[in-house]
Amino acid sequence: MTSDISADRSSRYRTVVWPAPVVWTLGLGLWGLSRQDSVWRDEAATWQVAGRSTGEIVDMLGNVDAVHGLYYLLMHGLFELFGASTTTLRLPSVLAVAAAAACVAVIGRRLAGSWAGLGGGLALGLLPAVQFYLQEGRPYALVAAGAALSTLLLVSLLSEVSGASGVSGAGRSGRTGRRARPRWTAYAATVLVCALLNWLSLLVLPAHAATLWWVRAGRGTWLRWAAYGACAVAGALPLVLFSRSQSDQVSWIPPLTWHMMIGPAILLAVGGVCALADRPRAGRLSAAAVGLPLLAVPQLGLIGISLVQPLFLDRYVLFSMVGLALLIGAGLGAAVRAARPLFPRGAGLIVPGAIGISVLALLPVELGKRAPASRVDDVMAVAGEVARLGRPGDAVLFVPAARRDTALVSPKAFAGLADVALERGPVASATLKGEEADPARIRQALLGQSRVLLVTDAAKVAKPSGAARDAAKAAVLKERFKVVEDRQVRGRRVTVYERR
Repeated sequence: MTSDISADRSSRYRTVVWPAPVVWTLGLGLWGLSRQDSVWRDEAATWQVAGRSTGEIVDMLGNVDAVHGLYYLLMHGLFELFGASTTTLRLPSVLAVAAAAACVAVIGRRLAGSWAGLGGGLALGLLPAVQFYLQEGRPYALVAAGAALSTLLLVSLLSEVSGASGVSGAGRSGRTGRRARPRWTAYAATVLVCALLNWLSLLVLPAHAATLWWVRAGRGTWLRWAAYGACAVAGALPLVLFSRSQSDQVSWIPPLTWHMMIGPAILLAVGGVCALADRPRAGRLSAAAVGLPLLAVPQLGLIGISLVQPLFLDRYVLFSMVGLALLIGAGLGAAVRAARPLFPRGAGLIVPGAIGISVLALLPVELGKRAPASRVDDVMAVAGEVARLGRPGDAVLFVPAARRDTALVSPKAFAGLADVALERGPVASATLKGEEADPARIRQALLGQSRVLLVTDAAKVAKPSGAARDAAKAAVLKERFKVVEDRQVRGRRVTVYERR
């Protein structure tokens, strides 16, 4: 098997192993990037915070969303340089997944041959979960890129210590310390940056520990990994502790149920089958030894955490898809090696053929992820309806108050309208949605209006609001106003009320 891999590495296709996945992933990411100029509620948070000054962002992080602070500051810089647009909002995610695909290709080539690297790199951007966040103005794709880079650095270090034969590194690890120090430092820095983007990415460390155990790493390697990993954890610990005080932000996540584990179970099954094709063996550095822990440990770790506090959302462990892509690549590489003796000329068509078939099979998914309907709502579309229906001097209400995001992203559409419930704006209050007046004041303000626009969720996605302020809004509208027009568009609703 080793000779097959060596021959594969020297093949004429080696030069396209990492550039091809990069170009491929960029193409997938740029295809339909604007999603018909739609922006949904999560991206609207990024948009409106990135438009604030650095000082205003820092003030806000003291009250809310500290866990995304580094990402907001990064996007603020990009908005300042390139202006606010859907391209500026989403292009960092496209570039990040392309970088992750390059890392997968390099890891796969090093551990399982050129075809494995090429197949894994091309497969990453096609995974449905990755396709969703490939074009998302949130930090999860950047975390995936960081996890892929840290894994590549670890593989590089383990390869140097143990050699290509998979021999335990106990005897050689001590001789690599000085040369390896810059890479260990880069490893710790990468893990730290990922944690500052989303501290649940620290689950990559136990995944890497499982790889070290699998390959029977020497004591020196274990000590270096533990020391540099501890530095990354220590650097992220203040954010972890402080963000726990803002845990109300994730209180909406439902408790873990059995049906929520169907997805992870399928992923682990697919990854396990691909790992078997790589002929995993204890003590050998292989694609299975790296990819399977990277896929399984974060998924299982998040399930374990969610038993204590509900946090199970696939985006929090999106970086585990790097492990799945690596395993898929290993499976494809094994198929090429198995077919080569029987079909010397046709074996090279297995990887491009499998990718082509996957593209066709996933075409409904690919088109769906690039449509506005793939997200729960669209703040831009509802802003357009407000601009069409509103008149100067009209009042506007938001139920719940978080739906004010559409006015923050598209302020021109709300020009001339009075936000009668708002007491302190989002910037002044250092919050995402601002602070509203008490119910009595809201009622009093509404009684002085002749026409009101209510912006809320569409009926199919709306949830009952238990807020006293929202109850006061609904009561006044029901008692003193009548509906004259009602529009629902892409998950949001605009209802026009006139005084009876």
